[in-house]
Amino acid sequence: MAVGRLRALVAALGLWGVIAAGCSRESSAPTQPSPPPTPPAHYTAVGASDAVGIGASVVCPLFGACPSGTGYVPVIARRLGATQTVTTTNLGIPGAVLSPEIQELGNRHGRGIPANFLQHELPLVPSSTTLVTIFAGGNDTNAIGTAVERGAAGSSGAAAFIDAQIAQFRASLGALVAGLRQRAPGVRIVIANLPNLAGLPYAQGLSLQQRQWLQHTAVGISREAVNVLAAQGIPVVDLLCDARAYDPGSYSGDGFHPNDRGYAFMADVFLAAIQSPSPPAPAAACAPMVVVPPL
Repeated sequence: MAVGRLRALVAALGLWGVIAAGCSRESSAPTQPSPPPTPPAHYTAVGASDAVGIGASVVCPLFGACPSGTGYVPVIARRLGATQTVTTTNLGIPGAVLSPEIQELGNRHGRGIPANFLQHELPLVPSSTTLVTIFAGGNDTNAIGTAVERGAAGSSGAAAFIDAQIAQFRASLGALVAGLRQRAPGVRIVIANLPNLAGLPYAQGLSLQQRQWLQHTAVGISREAVNVLAAQGIPVVDLLCDARAYDPGSYSGDGFHPNDRGYAFMADVFLAAIQSPSPPAPAAACAPMVVVPPL
């Protein structure tokens, strides 16, 4: 009886081995191939104090590595880096404006502007750049407002003077875009327009006239210089018409620079434009365009 039971056990084990082998063969069936990895990216940020994160809890050093920064540039880099290898070049210079013309105008009226994008940032854009973000015009708007306040408009009047500065800004922005495409052929450029600076916290203590100058300049730059780039296939991040851009809780103590929350919002909207194959065009009209009576 013992021998019979042993033979039955061996037979059972042999049968189990066949079943197990069959299961093993089934589990080793070919699977779907993994998708190819996303190609490496070289992200370059062109900007001013916003690019280095002034107002954030972790500010980036000038032209330095900033893996833990809480401004929008390092946040974008980290989020892109979750799915691909990303090299970052942050060219932001606090206080910088777009062009030498605005730099000269501001300095003539005591603004102390240290640099401009065309002369001091564009030449440093690496030829390997595949993605550029641009945020320009905040310091320019303040410089133009100061120039008007100190008599630069003369007999032409504030509106006409500001309109001439907006036209100059548009030409300079076109030169920046052309220069980026020449330095890094095939680069994807994503640009943010300006919110209406008259609606930001720092402007609430200014006079009505000063806020009118800010509104006329910032809205004019957004509509006439930045938004028109959408027709060239450049995604435009529409801060002007996004109510979140005016939330006082998104600004640091100076009421001008974002805090961590504000920079996180900027990173979100930039990334949406970066990653979308067809981002929406900026709005033609919206309530934030007029927060004070026009000039």
